[in-house]
Amino acid sequence: MSGLFDGDEKPTAGTAPRPGRSRALLISAAVLVVGFLLLTGLSGFWTERMWFDSVGYSSVFSRMLWTRVALFVVFALLMAVVVGFNMVLAFRFRPIFRPASAEQTSLDRYREAITPIRTWLVLGISLLMGAFAGTSAAGEWRNFMLWRHSVPFGKSDPYFDRDISFYVFSLPWWHFVVDFAMAMAVVALLAAAVVHYLYGGIRLQATHDRISGAAAVQLSVLLGAFMLFKAADYWLDRFDVLTGSGNLIDGMSYTDDNAVLPAKNILLGIAVVCALLFFLNIWRRSWMLPSVGVALFVLSAILLGLIWPGIVQQFQVSPSEADKEAPYIEKTIQATRDAFSLGDISIETYDQATTNPSADELSAATSAVPLIDPKLVRDNFEQNQQQQGYYTVAPVLDVDRYKVGDTDRALVLGVRELDQTGLAESNKNWSNLHTVYTHGYGVIAAYGNQRNEADEVVPAETTPWAESGLPPTGALTDQQDGGYQGAIYFGEQSPKYSIVGKVDGGSDVEFDLPESTDGDKGTTTTYDGKAGVPIGGLWNQLLYAVKFSDPNIVLSSRVNANSKIIYDRDPTERVKKVAPWLQIDRDPYPAVVDGKVVWILDGFTTTDRYPLSDKQSFDDMTNDSLADTSQFQALPTDEINYMRNAVKATVDAYDGTVTLYAWDETDPMLQAWMGAFPDTVEPRSAISPDLMAHLRYPEDLFKVQRYQYARYHVTDASDWYEGNDRWQVPQDPYKVGDLQPPYRMFIDNPGQDTVGSTFSMTSVYTPYKRENLVGFMDVNSDATQ
Repeated sequence: MSGLFDGDEKPTAGTAPRPGRSRALLISAAVLVVGFLLLTGLSGFWTERMWFDSVGYSSVFSRMLWTRVALFVVFALLMAVVVGFNMVLAFRFRPIFRPASAEQTSLDRYREAITPIRTWLVLGISLLMGAFAGTSAAGEWRNFMLWRHSVPFGKSDPYFDRDISFYVFSLPWWHFVVDFAMAMAVVALLAAAVVHYLYGGIRLQATHDRISGAAAVQLSVLLGAFMLFKAADYWLDRFDVLTGSGNLIDGMSYTDDNAVLPAKNILLGIAVVCALLFFLNIWRRSWMLPSVGVALFVLSAILLGLIWPGIVQQFQVSPSEADKEAPYIEKTIQATRDAFSLGDISIETYDQATTNPSADELSAATSAVPLIDPKLVRDNFEQNQQQQGYYTVAPVLDVDRYKVGDTDRALVLGVRELDQTGLAESNKNWSNLHTVYTHGYGVIAAYGNQRNEADEVVPAETTPWAESGLPPTGALTDQQDGGYQGAIYFGEQSPKYSIVGKVDGGSDVEFDLPESTDGDKGTTTTYDGKAGVPIGGLWNQLLYAVKFSDPNIVLSSRVNANSKIIYDRDPTERVKKVAPWLQIDRDPYPAVVDGKVVWILDGFTTTDRYPLSDKQSFDDMTNDSLADTSQFQALPTDEINYMRNAVKATVDAYDGTVTLYAWDETDPMLQAWMGAFPDTVEPRSAISPDLMAHLRYPEDLFKVQRYQYARYHVTDASDWYEGNDRWQVPQDPYKVGDLQPPYRMFIDNPGQDTVGSTFSMTSVYTPYKRENLVGFMDVNSDATQ
């Protein structure tokens, strides 16, 4: 009987599973893994596309995408074709007869193993090398777009007489092209050499005729091409001398001018000669001359590229460095002042003996200084105006000026943003966190201390608050006809993502205003702004569930045909995404403009390729005790030697609209990027008067300029070298290791009749490595002045 069921017997305990079942399990697991990876990649790509489309900057996404794709395809194909062609060529001209030897016998088994898959192997290697090359090229999209849309600076360097645009826009791209060409020649050379060795074209153990004629020709061509590309690399390296970093100054120095630059010219010539010797070897078939040429090249590179500059520096420059470097220092000073716009700074000298103020003058001056510290007052803002535990304000508040009555008043402001950590633990469920508590509400503002145009002390108010309460009331509300839209969906403290829209049945579920002390009930609302990606369909829900690793986006009944998802809500992040070519100021600040709350941000164009200008770390120059060092900087380099306030940007706190306005319309870098991303930057003339009144001088630009001016206020080369008048930005006495931050206040500038009439940003200087005051720096904080 048992025999009738043998074919149906199940394996007993301890019996190994059938091979077919194991294979099916492995295939299923592999399919699931590949499917998950594909879905994850598709989720990241497609949701990013939908986000750009939702904010009206789909052209930015498409231009970056297609530029990267085009660079990848072109350079990947170029590398793949060159490598594959050389491998096929090496195989095509392999020796028909290979003398028997132990070496060839050992290679026979490899040839036999490769023969059945030879075509696939060549194709696979070529595509793999192409993928590496294409990925590298896709990462050069910034340099490519700047080169493609370059515009002249209208200034030339003093050594090569080339427009600055060559160094900023063209040189980085041509460096990549030449480096790619050298890499392509090396990879093709190695691939061809391996094929020749495998099929007997190169016989390392032979006593004579180690390289066949065909192999000698092919390798000579590739080596000659490499040396030509190396010569081109030396030609470009000559210009890098003007943007390189040095011990004393950046850019050209005496040693660079008299040793490094001549050495590069000589090495360029030797590289060309070596290339010609390799090309000549196509007919001579003797490696003697090319070998001598390469040996001479290597020896020259060591002697001229390393040893000779060291000798010149040690025995010619060091004994009289001040005299030797003086003309180069002068050019560095001038270039640095041009690159950071330091040439228009006016200097006023004060003599304590003649300008010693009286008690009345001191009283008048100090009355114009705000008594509210934007950092220290933050706790007071929360204690008095937080209203609920789930609201918060920024760690460092902002200072702006508003017309109150007929007087410009300095106000310290904060936006009442949502802080979900303030919710009770029992209320922190998915629905509350992502569909109910979605936004903050209103602006909080307090008066500073100043005098008005009649030189009368204000405030005389009975309350320090210029704007307070929920719903907010005060001077800012009074300025706007009908008040302003107070819901804050986009801010520095916003949740990671929220799902908005009416739930099934058409009811509102988003919490809007809490119950007031007067007995007014709390209210709910539904977001109806422009921002947000519709996720009513299952496909979009699935994509976002993968993106945020949250299955509730698919499972929750709160997500329906009316729903949209809003995310990437930090104003800085939004501007960085739509304008990836900008360096964003670390201090976005809110303003009530045209009936709504907007975040105002400053965008900078920067580079580290401005010739002869001093190169410094952006983080070092802007890092002070109030700076937010956690923000990710989008640009590829932290060191810069050129900076312009190219763009003013706004982000609507309610609907997330991002608007870019050209500010420094003469900036060549801005013009180049506007050519790369057309129709994304509005002209300066499009700025409304109400918005213009709140634009201010950027903090990060001021920090960079004060840092550089500490040394480059000295214009005499000898004085600069001696450092006897070098200044520094003092450290914050309350936070060792960080610089003292600048402050915004109303001050009295020379030539003005009234006290505290200029809204300024101020800082001080001390002598280098000393603590006494040596200078006071201020800039008109009104960006239009």
